[in-house]
Amino acid sequence: MVADPESFILANTSLMATPHVPEIRLRLASEVHDLWLKTEEDLEEIGLPPPFWAFAWAGGQGLARYILDHPETVAGKSVVDFASGSGLVAIAAALAGAKSVLAVDIDPWARTAVRLNAKANGVSVDFSGDDLIGQSLDVDLVLAGDVFYDRDFAAALVEWFTGLSAGGVTVLVGDPGRSYRPTDRLEPLATYEVPVTRVLEDAEVKKTTVWKFR
Repeated sequence: MVADPESFILANTSLMATPHVPEIRLRLASEVHDLWLKTEEDLEEIGLPPPFWAFAWAGGQGLARYILDHPETVAGKSVVDFASGSGLVAIAAALAGAKSVLAVDIDPWARTAVRLNAKANGVSVDFSGDDLIGQSLDVDLVLAGDVFYDRDFAAALVEWFTGLSAGGVTVLVGDPGRSYRPTDRLEPLATYEVPVTRVLEDAEVKKTTVWKFR
């Protein structure tokens, strides 16, 4: 069993530029790392949840790109990066001048990944491991990259995002065409061609759109 998340992450990732957001460097797993080759059974044996924090997913890359290109979106605002994973979107918000940034992820490993990645980029990002779905939030903006991959999860998010939006919170999502994206509730803001890893996706480039939830 893995006793020290930080040592494991440092040993099984490399600090590298994010393909679509090269201004931000993340600790990512690639073909040269053992973590890349581990099966679900291997991960379970060492006590490691699926390491979503070790990869730069298309939706997060698109959303981070949009934030850096449109810093007025987050500047001076309180921001939550939901399902943060590596912390990519949270780091982009901090670099773009957000007043405060809270990265949220229920995977306890993400806490260490976000801390290491934020430090590598010279920004401060808070972290919460709480399940916030359904809760009201006293923030200006919620960012969510690549979250519509599961039917039940997407349904819960639509209900939550609807309530947040009704309460005055702006919700932006980055999505590369996941199956359960609620397109009828989304207003497109920008579209990108995002380089991804074929091992994780069905292509080397994913058309990724940043949307505002309505």
